[in-house]
Amino acid sequence: MLYKGSPASPGIAIGRVFLLEDEEFCAIKRTISKEGIRKEIERFKRAIVATKNELNRITNKATKHLSKKHVKLFEAYLFIVDDPVFKEDVISRITKGLVNAEYALQEVTEKNLKVFEKIEDEYFKQRGNDVLDVSKKIMRHMVGAQKKTLAETPEDSIVFTHNLTPTDTITMKDENILGFATNMGGKTSHTAIMAQAMEIPAVVGLKDITSHVKHGDSVIIDGTEGVVVINPDEDTLANYKRMQQRFITAVKELNQFVDLPAVTTDGKKIVVASNIEIPQEIKSVISHGAEGIGLFRTEYLFLNRKTLPSETEQFESYKNVVEKIFPNPVIIRTVDLGGDKLFHNVEINKERNPFLGLRAIRLCLKHPEMFKKQLRAILRASAFGNVKLMYPMISGVDELRAANAVLSEVKQELKSKSIQFDENIEVGIMIEIPSAALTVDVLAKEADFLSIGTNDLIQYTLAVDRINEYVTHLYEPLHLSVLRLLKNIINAGHRAGKWVSMCGEMAGDPSYTEILLGLGLEHFSVVSASVLRIKKEIRKTNFKAAKKITDEILSESSRDLLVKKIKQRKSLTS
Repeated sequence: MLYKGSPASPGIAIGRVFLLEDEEFCAIKRTISKEGIRKEIERFKRAIVATKNELNRITNKATKHLSKKHVKLFEAYLFIVDDPVFKEDVISRITKGLVNAEYALQEVTEKNLKVFEKIEDEYFKQRGNDVLDVSKKIMRHMVGAQKKTLAETPEDSIVFTHNLTPTDTITMKDENILGFATNMGGKTSHTAIMAQAMEIPAVVGLKDITSHVKHGDSVIIDGTEGVVVINPDEDTLANYKRMQQRFITAVKELNQFVDLPAVTTDGKKIVVASNIEIPQEIKSVISHGAEGIGLFRTEYLFLNRKTLPSETEQFESYKNVVEKIFPNPVIIRTVDLGGDKLFHNVEINKERNPFLGLRAIRLCLKHPEMFKKQLRAILRASAFGNVKLMYPMISGVDELRAANAVLSEVKQELKSKSIQFDENIEVGIMIEIPSAALTVDVLAKEADFLSIGTNDLIQYTLAVDRINEYVTHLYEPLHLSVLRLLKNIINAGHRAGKWVSMCGEMAGDPSYTEILLGLGLEHFSVVSASVLRIKKEIRKTNFKAAKKITDEILSESSRDLLVKKIKQRKSLTS
């Protein structure tokens, strides 16, 4: 039996099913007397302390195996436990409702989960699972229950369960677990992030996979394709063993490209840089041989906190990255918040469609003091290395001019205080809205460089919500309209004498590399794990031949013929 889910962590695992039943606490409502309030509150507080102690032990264990980036996931759990609003809400339910602590906790948790369920952004929707996991831990300590652990798993186990938490996943490092599959979850869940960090093959979002397996079943999970095969026949098993060996060999072979330049067979030099979200990723950028950072997302400094980051905090973070990457460049993108990615200190009315609303550069221009604080931090960091500045979601030249006007004010402020910065810092823009793509000839005259954000550009061009399960099949990077837009952007940039980069997911997919080179793209910015794969593709591609092939592809009017032609090309060159 073959089942398809979402690929969470690449690789192939072959083993036996270990079915981890998911215990659900269903608290029974008990009415208490006023005299019993103190006792229930004390039970709840003791459970909070016990949960904090448990999480501290897990965090200490995580520091032995993982980077600071991933340890922060567990620190976030501690933040939830310590949240005074959460604790006060539970105590208030006990006091005003005269109910037992278990039931009060369950009510507060369900209320919070409903809030997360309404969030459209998949990443933040997944954070509801973190709240649920913490609440279960507290409940478990209150009722004195013991959670089944993964310590009892036999050798060659592949865990199947309704859902796994990051704290579950971390224990796999020390156990006999080859991989896992879950009913719930998505690519952006913390569980998926942890699996990738520990290089454990995983498939998530399989809906009801636990109802189709039993303990001891022979099973294969393909975390690259998001496939699970239960009780495979001998031929299938042999085939996946070959695929598994090829995957292991391919990963090792990629290391030969670390110190090699990204040059096509006809001598065209291409730049391959990394996208990062937090400073802790610098080590991965360097180890994968990236030529600097083509996109430094700065949202991480603003999220999961109750106050805005100070200028000093931002400056230190940017400076840390810039100094370690020098002499290679670091492109720092101003904060791309909005939609569902909002923080407490910025007031905004609820929007009917937040993804078409006040976000990114629009939000920054509406809150100039917040914007100026970040610009000052970036400019100050520019004195310590090779820094370039980039604005997200520019829709037209008026927005670019407005942003640059604020930047000019900040430069004057720093000059008046004799604070050093790179007065000639390059300022670029993200091209991720069709209006910008169609007026790029005008924008290119006033921007120092362009960076194509294909994730949003494709979504807005095709009117397809890429996280909507009913229309995701229509999210097609190879759509003729998308390819024509990309060609228009790249050509307009080059005509204006400006360099053009691509930092969206399309740039990091090796199956598109030849086409993008054919469109004239000379700068790629991808997640660090994709750098070597893209280098490999570039080094076996002829730049001039790619242009000829892409011209043929652009002449196709049918999407089916276009995709067929591209697949034929890939089969010939792979």
